[in-house]
Amino acid sequence: MGRFSQLITRVDRVLELAERWLERRTGARLEPALAARCTAFRWDARDGAGRLLPIEEMQAIDLDDLLGVERSIAELVRNTAQFVRGLPANHVLLFGERGTGKSSSVKGLLPRFAARGLRLVEVRKGDLVQLPDVVAALRGLPYRFLVFCDDLAFDAGEPGMRELKVALEGSVETTPGNVRIIATSNRRHLVPEFASENRAARLDEEGELHMGEALEEKLALADRFGLVLGFYGFDQPTYLRIVDRYAQKAGIDWPRDRLHAEALRFALQRASRSGRVARHFVDDLAGRIALERAGDP
Repeated sequence: MGRFSQLITRVDRVLELAERWLERRTGARLEPALAARCTAFRWDARDGAGRLLPIEEMQAIDLDDLLGVERSIAELVRNTAQFVRGLPANHVLLFGERGTGKSSSVKGLLPRFAARGLRLVEVRKGDLVQLPDVVAALRGLPYRFLVFCDDLAFDAGEPGMRELKVALEGSVETTPGNVRIIATSNRRHLVPEFASENRAARLDEEGELHMGEALEEKLALADRFGLVLGFYGFDQPTYLRIVDRYAQKAGIDWPRDRLHAEALRFALQRASRSGRVARHFVDDLAGRIALERAGDP
Protein backbone atom coordinates (compact mmCIF):
# COMPACT_ATOMS: atom_id res chain seq x y z
CA MET A 1 0.00 0.00 0.00
CA GLY A 2 2.92 2.32 0.80
CA ARG A 3 4.51 1.75 -2.61
CA PHE A 4 1.17 2.35 -4.32
CA SER A 5 0.75 5.68 -2.52
CA GLN A 6 4.26 6.72 -3.52
CA LEU A 7 3.47 5.80 -7.12
CA ILE A 8 0.28 7.88 -7.09
CA THR A 9 2.22 10.83 -5.64
CA ARG A 10 4.84 10.56 -8.36
CA VAL A 11 2.20 10.34 -11.09
CA ASP A 12 0.45 13.43 -9.70
CA ARG A 13 3.77 15.27 -9.69
CA VAL A 14 4.51 14.27 -13.29
CA LEU A 15 1.06 15.40 -14.38
CA GLU A 16 1.52 18.73 -12.59
CA LEU A 17 4.88 19.33 -14.27
CA ALA A 18 3.45 18.34 -17.65
CA GLU A 19 0.55 20.76 -17.18
CA ARG A 20 2.95 23.60 -16.35
CA TRP A 21 5.13 22.77 -19.36
CA LEU A 22 2.11 22.67 -21.66
CA GLU A 23 0.89 26.00 -20.32
CA ARG A 24 4.27 27.61 -21.00
CA ARG A 25 4.39 26.19 -24.50
CA THR A 26 0.85 27.03 -25.58
CA GLY A 27 0.07 30.18 -23.61
CA ALA A 28 -2.86 30.59 -21.28
CA ARG A 29 -6.20 32.26 -21.73
CA LEU A 30 -6.99 34.77 -19.01
CA GLU A 31 -9.46 33.31 -16.54
CA PRO A 32 -12.49 35.56 -15.83
CA ALA A 33 -12.05 35.09 -12.07
CA LEU A 34 -8.49 36.43 -12.27
CA ALA A 35 -9.60 39.35 -14.42
CA ALA A 36 -12.24 40.15 -11.80
CA ARG A 37 -9.66 40.19 -9.01
CA CYS A 38 -6.81 42.02 -10.76
CA THR A 39 -6.94 45.13 -12.92
CA ALA A 40 -3.47 45.01 -14.52
CA PHE A 41 -1.48 42.25 -16.21
CA ARG A 42 1.87 41.74 -17.91
CA TRP A 43 2.48 39.47 -20.89
CA ASP A 44 5.31 37.10 -19.94
CA ALA A 45 6.96 35.55 -22.99
CA ARG A 46 10.10 34.19 -21.40
CA ASP A 47 8.94 30.60 -21.88
CA GLY A 48 6.97 29.20 -24.78
CA ALA A 49 4.12 31.17 -26.29
CA GLY A 50 3.68 33.49 -23.33
CA ARG A 51 1.00 34.02 -20.71
CA LEU A 52 -0.69 36.79 -18.75
CA LEU A 53 0.61 37.40 -15.24
CA PRO A 54 -1.24 39.64 -12.78
CA ILE A 55 0.41 42.82 -11.49
CA GLU A 56 -0.47 42.71 -7.83
CA GLU A 57 0.60 46.26 -6.94
CA MET A 58 -0.05 48.89 -9.60
CA GLN A 59 1.43 52.35 -9.24
CA ALA A 60 -1.37 54.67 -8.12
CA ILE A 61 -1.68 57.67 -10.45
CA ASP A 62 -4.20 60.49 -10.04
CA LEU A 63 -4.92 62.08 -13.42
CA ASP A 64 -5.67 65.37 -11.66
CA ASP A 65 -1.98 65.54 -10.67
CA LEU A 66 -0.88 65.67 -14.31
CA LEU A 67 -0.80 69.40 -14.96
CA GLY A 68 0.16 71.09 -18.20
CA VAL A 69 -1.27 68.30 -20.37
CA GLU A 70 -4.94 68.66 -19.44
CA ARG A 71 -6.18 68.89 -23.02
CA SER A 72 -4.55 65.63 -24.12
CA ILE A 73 -5.70 63.85 -20.97
CA ALA A 74 -9.27 65.05 -21.51
CA GLU A 75 -9.24 63.48 -25.00
CA LEU A 76 -7.75 60.27 -23.62
CA VAL A 77 -10.41 60.07 -20.89
CA ARG A 78 -13.20 60.73 -23.39
CA ASN A 79 -11.98 57.96 -25.73
CA THR A 80 -11.65 55.55 -22.78
CA ALA A 81 -15.16 56.40 -21.56
CA GLN A 82 -16.50 55.49 -24.99
CA PHE A 83 -14.51 52.26 -24.94
CA VAL A 84 -15.74 51.02 -21.55
CA ARG A 85 -19.34 51.76 -22.54
CA GLY A 86 -19.00 49.61 -25.65
CA LEU A 87 -19.14 52.61 -27.99
CA PRO A 88 -16.78 53.13 -30.96
CA ALA A 89 -13.32 54.07 -29.68
CA ASN A 90 -9.86 54.42 -31.22
CA HIS A 91 -6.44 52.95 -30.65
CA VAL A 92 -4.28 55.65 -29.04
CA LEU A 93 -0.72 56.91 -29.49
CA LEU A 94 0.69 59.32 -26.89
CA PHE A 95 3.88 60.99 -28.12
CA GLY A 96 6.11 63.74 -26.80
CA GLU A 97 9.01 64.69 -24.63
CA ARG A 98 10.22 62.49 -21.79
CA GLY A 99 8.77 63.05 -18.36
CA THR A 100 5.63 64.86 -19.53
CA GLY A 101 3.15 62.28 -18.24
CA LYS A 102 2.50 59.91 -21.15
CA SER A 103 2.90 56.66 -19.22
CA SER A 104 1.32 58.11 -16.09
CA SER A 105 -1.75 59.12 -18.11
CA VAL A 106 -2.28 55.51 -19.18
CA LYS A 107 -1.81 54.14 -15.66
CA GLY A 108 -4.11 56.84 -14.30
CA LEU A 109 -7.00 55.47 -16.35
CA LEU A 110 -7.31 52.41 -14.10
CA PRO A 111 -8.39 54.17 -10.88
CA ARG A 112 -10.99 56.05 -12.89
CA PHE A 113 -12.38 53.19 -15.00
CA ALA A 114 -11.48 49.85 -13.36
CA ALA A 115 -14.83 49.64 -11.57
CA ARG A 116 -16.49 49.93 -14.99
CA GLY A 117 -14.58 46.94 -16.38
CA LEU A 118 -11.33 48.45 -17.69
CA ARG A 119 -8.20 46.31 -17.48
CA LEU A 120 -4.61 47.07 -18.54
CA VAL A 121 -2.25 44.57 -20.20
CA GLU A 122 1.39 45.61 -20.54
CA VAL A 123 3.33 44.15 -23.47
CA ARG A 124 7.02 44.85 -24.00
CA LYS A 125 8.11 45.94 -27.45
CA GLY A 126 10.17 42.79 -27.87
CA ASP A 127 7.07 40.67 -27.28
CA LEU A 128 4.87 42.38 -29.90
CA VAL A 129 5.55 39.47 -32.24
CA GLN A 130 3.16 37.58 -29.94
CA LEU A 131 0.50 40.29 -30.09
CA PRO A 132 -1.96 37.94 -31.86
CA ASP A 133 -1.62 35.55 -28.91
CA VAL A 134 -2.22 38.39 -26.45
CA VAL A 135 -5.39 39.42 -28.27
CA ALA A 136 -6.56 35.80 -28.49
CA ALA A 137 -6.16 35.44 -24.71
CA LEU A 138 -8.51 38.41 -24.17
CA ARG A 139 -11.09 37.80 -26.86
CA GLY A 140 -14.64 37.30 -25.60
CA LEU A 141 -14.00 38.14 -21.95
CA PRO A 142 -16.52 40.44 -20.21
CA TYR A 143 -13.95 43.20 -19.65
CA ARG A 144 -12.43 46.01 -21.73
CA PHE A 145 -8.67 45.66 -22.21
CA LEU A 146 -6.10 48.33 -23.08
CA VAL A 147 -3.03 46.57 -24.45
CA PHE A 148 -0.26 48.95 -23.39
CA CYS A 149 3.19 49.23 -24.98
CA ASP A 150 5.35 51.84 -23.27
CA ASP A 151 8.20 53.80 -24.87
CA LEU A 152 7.54 52.36 -28.30
CA ALA A 153 9.96 52.97 -31.16
CA PHE A 154 11.11 50.79 -34.03
CA ASP A 155 14.10 50.56 -36.27
CA ALA A 156 13.30 49.77 -39.88
CA GLY A 157 12.20 46.15 -40.28
CA GLU A 158 12.32 45.40 -36.56
CA PRO A 159 10.24 42.43 -35.36
CA GLY A 160 6.81 43.31 -34.04
CA MET A 161 5.97 46.05 -36.55
CA ARG A 162 3.89 43.79 -38.77
CA GLU A 163 1.89 42.35 -35.86
CA LEU A 164 1.21 45.83 -34.52
CA LYS A 165 0.01 47.05 -37.91
CA VAL A 166 -2.36 44.11 -38.22
CA ALA A 167 -3.76 44.63 -34.71
CA LEU A 168 -4.31 48.34 -35.34
CA GLU A 169 -5.96 48.07 -38.72
CA GLY A 170 -7.22 44.51 -38.72
CA SER A 171 -6.87 41.71 -41.23
CA VAL A 172 -9.17 38.83 -42.08
CA GLU A 173 -9.66 38.40 -38.31
CA THR A 174 -10.27 41.84 -36.81
CA THR A 175 -9.19 42.99 -33.37
CA PRO A 176 -12.08 42.24 -30.97
CA GLY A 177 -14.25 45.05 -29.67
CA ASN A 178 -13.08 44.55 -26.09
CA VAL A 179 -9.43 45.26 -26.98
CA ARG A 180 -7.71 48.54 -27.90
CA ILE A 181 -4.00 49.26 -28.35
CA ILE A 182 -2.44 52.19 -26.48
CA ALA A 183 1.21 53.14 -26.88
CA THR A 184 3.59 55.87 -25.75
CA SER A 185 6.61 57.08 -27.67
CA ASN A 186 9.10 59.92 -27.80
CA ARG A 187 8.74 59.79 -31.61
CA ARG A 188 5.68 61.06 -33.41
CA HIS A 189 6.10 58.51 -36.21
CA LEU A 190 7.58 55.64 -34.12
CA VAL A 191 10.31 54.94 -36.69
CA PRO A 192 13.39 57.16 -37.32
CA GLU A 193 13.27 59.30 -40.46
CA PHE A 194 16.29 60.23 -42.55
CA ALA A 195 16.99 63.16 -44.84
CA SER A 196 17.57 60.80 -47.77
CA GLU A 197 13.98 59.58 -47.44
CA ASN A 198 12.66 63.12 -47.56
CA ARG A 199 14.63 63.71 -50.76
CA ALA A 200 12.73 60.80 -52.30
CA ALA A 201 9.51 62.82 -52.13
CA ARG A 202 8.36 64.25 -55.48
CA LEU A 203 5.76 66.51 -57.05
CA ASP A 204 3.56 65.15 -59.81
CA GLU A 205 2.47 67.09 -62.90
CA GLU A 206 -0.41 68.67 -60.97
CA GLY A 207 1.82 69.80 -58.12
CA GLU A 208 0.66 67.13 -55.67
CA LEU A 209 3.27 65.92 -53.17
CA HIS A 210 4.05 62.17 -53.10
CA MET A 211 6.17 60.72 -50.31
CA GLY A 212 8.97 58.27 -51.02
CA GLU A 213 8.08 54.64 -50.43
CA ALA A 214 10.33 54.26 -47.37
CA LEU A 215 9.00 57.39 -45.69
CA GLU A 216 5.41 56.54 -46.60
CA GLU A 217 5.78 53.14 -44.92
CA LYS A 218 7.07 54.76 -41.73
CA LEU A 219 4.30 57.35 -41.57
CA ALA A 220 1.69 54.66 -42.18
CA LEU A 221 2.39 52.93 -38.84
CA ALA A 222 1.55 55.95 -36.69
CA ASP A 223 -1.40 56.79 -38.94
CA ARG A 224 -3.04 53.51 -37.94
CA PHE A 225 -3.69 54.94 -34.47
CA GLY A 226 -7.06 56.66 -34.63
CA LEU A 227 -6.23 59.07 -31.78
CA VAL A 228 -2.77 60.69 -31.61
CA LEU A 229 -2.14 62.98 -28.62
CA GLY A 230 0.88 65.22 -28.07
CA PHE A 231 2.59 65.75 -24.70
CA TYR A 232 4.90 68.74 -24.95
CA GLY A 233 7.56 70.26 -22.71
CA PHE A 234 6.61 72.61 -19.89
CA ASP A 235 7.47 76.25 -19.37
CA GLN A 236 8.76 77.38 -15.98
CA PRO A 237 5.40 78.50 -14.50
CA THR A 238 3.84 75.12 -15.33
CA TYR A 239 6.78 73.26 -13.81
CA LEU A 240 6.47 75.28 -10.60
CA ARG A 241 2.70 74.71 -10.54
CA ILE A 242 3.35 70.97 -10.61
CA VAL A 243 5.92 71.33 -7.81
CA ASP A 244 3.33 73.21 -5.71
CA ARG A 245 0.77 70.43 -6.18
CA TYR A 246 3.15 67.59 -5.26
CA ALA A 247 4.51 69.55 -2.31
CA GLN A 248 1.00 70.16 -0.97
CA LYS A 249 0.15 66.45 -1.25
CA ALA A 250 3.41 65.58 0.53
CA GLY A 251 2.63 67.98 3.39
CA ILE A 252 5.66 70.23 2.73
CA ASP A 253 4.97 73.62 4.28
CA TRP A 254 7.85 75.72 2.95
CA PRO A 255 7.61 79.37 1.89
CA ARG A 256 6.80 79.42 -1.83
CA ASP A 257 9.88 81.47 -2.76
CA ARG A 258 12.21 79.01 -1.06
CA LEU A 259 10.40 76.00 -2.51
CA HIS A 260 10.53 77.42 -6.03
CA ALA A 261 14.21 78.36 -5.76
CA GLU A 262 15.10 74.81 -4.69
CA ALA A 263 12.89 73.33 -7.41
CA LEU A 264 14.51 75.42 -10.14
CA ARG A 265 17.98 74.51 -8.91
CA PHE A 266 17.01 70.82 -9.01
CA ALA A 267 15.66 71.20 -12.56
CA LEU A 268 18.84 72.97 -13.66
CA GLN A 269 20.93 70.06 -12.39
CA ARG A 270 18.73 67.66 -14.38
CA ALA A 271 18.70 69.93 -17.46
CA SER A 272 14.95 69.36 -17.68
CA ARG A 273 11.67 70.86 -16.50
CA SER A 274 9.01 68.16 -16.50
CA GLY A 275 6.40 66.54 -14.33
CA ARG A 276 8.77 63.68 -13.63
CA VAL A 277 11.52 66.04 -12.47
CA ALA A 278 9.00 67.89 -10.27
CA ARG A 279 7.93 64.63 -8.65
CA HIS A 280 11.56 63.55 -8.11
CA PHE A 281 12.34 66.91 -6.51
CA VAL A 282 9.42 66.71 -4.09
CA ASP A 283 10.22 63.08 -3.21
CA ASP A 284 13.82 64.05 -2.50
CA LEU A 285 12.80 67.08 -0.45
CA ALA A 286 10.20 65.18 1.57
CA GLY A 287 12.78 62.51 2.36
CA ARG A 288 15.36 65.07 3.46
CA ILE A 289 12.87 66.85 5.71
CA ALA A 290 11.79 63.58 7.33
CA LEU A 291 15.43 62.58 7.87
CA GLU A 292 16.22 65.90 9.56
CA ARG A 293 13.18 65.59 11.82
CA ALA A 294 14.28 62.10 12.85
CA GLY A 295 17.69 63.50 13.79
CA ASP A 296 19.62 61.11 11.57
CA PRO A 297 22.89 62.37 10.02
